[in-house]
Amino acid sequence: MISTRGRYALRVMLDLAENENGKYIPLKDIAARQEISKKYLEIIVKDLVAAGMLVGASGKGGGYKLCRRPQEYNVGEIIELMEGSLSPVACLADSNYECTRTNICKTLPLWKEYSNLVHDFFYGKKLTDLL
Repeated sequence: MISTRGRYALRVMLDLAENENGKYIPLKDIAARQEISKKYLEIIVKDLVAAGMLVGASGKGGGYKLCRRPQEYNVGEIIELMEGSLSPVACLADSNYECTRTNICKTLPLWKEYSNLVHDFFYGKKLTDLL
């Protein structure tokens, strides 16, 4: 399940794409339009800035804006940043995970197929597809 953290990060990115005007957009404006607590959004945008998806400026005229054009972001990278791996099982989510059953696991092909479907779905969608 995608948490509010992942869903709200996607909404912030969409809001910034939709309201892009070359200037920084105040977080209070995003919070008001999206009906999300500004305090909660502060936590989310901090991670988006740290990951290089947003740039922020403080003070008068400050706020946030996208680092790239909206069509250069895909939904998968935003969700995985906030949620972690989209893989349904530990052996696919972590390349360092050591499973003694890998060579005999009858369900692994099922999990790989499911994981590929989810990955391809989210990584196949751009922010612009949602605008």
